[in-house]
Amino acid sequence: MKWGSVVLAALFEIVWVTGLKHADTAIEWIGTAFGVAASFYLLVKAGEKLPVGTVYAVFTGLGTAGTVLCEIILFHEPADIVKLALIGVLLCGVIGLKLVTQEEKGEGA
Repeated sequence: MKWGSVVLAALFEIVWVTGLKHADTAIEWIGTAFGVAASFYLLVKAGEKLPVGTVYAVFTGLGTAGTVLCEIILFHEPADIVKLALIGVLLCGVIGLKLVTQEEKGEGA
């Protein structure tokens, strides 16, 4: 569940980063602000139980890859093989960090 919070925080990051570029109405800006708040709340909560450096790296990596893919799929940004390959490398790094990170054992863990 701890890593699930990081993934959910990254999904909210995709929402608010995309909202910063595409929001035009008050409701869209409110959704963007909610995305910021939810994203950082979940990130802070995950950082209480997991190593902060790894949590932040996974969060930003997933958020970056997700934002680029969202722009390609939803907003028809150009996608070339180099961009997609670099997203793949980024995701391999994120997965690798998660796999080698030792979770803290303690109260509430």
